[in-house]
Amino acid sequence: MFLIWKLIFQNISTKNLILIVIGIVIVVFLLSFSENSCGIQHMKILNDINSYEQSLDPEICEIIVEKIDLFNDECSPYMEILDCG
Repeated sequence: MFLIWKLIFQNISTKNLILIVIGIVIVVFLLSFSENSCGIQHMKILNDINSYEQSLDPEICEIIVEKIDLFNDECSPYMEILDCG
């Protein structure tokens, strides 16, 4: 296994290796900040709502309502609050 990696890295110049590492760092950096974006939060809440519709667990509903409240405070597309009753 080590021989395979040695052959792979032998064909890659140091300049290209540095560019690849910098690219990976930039992608990880962008993904860490995009996790807090409104679009991703909206998709996570919709996924939670789908999970709740399958289980109908009232505790999950309360957690989702809290997430929706926080989302509505931070983001512009208003989401309707679930009826947990």
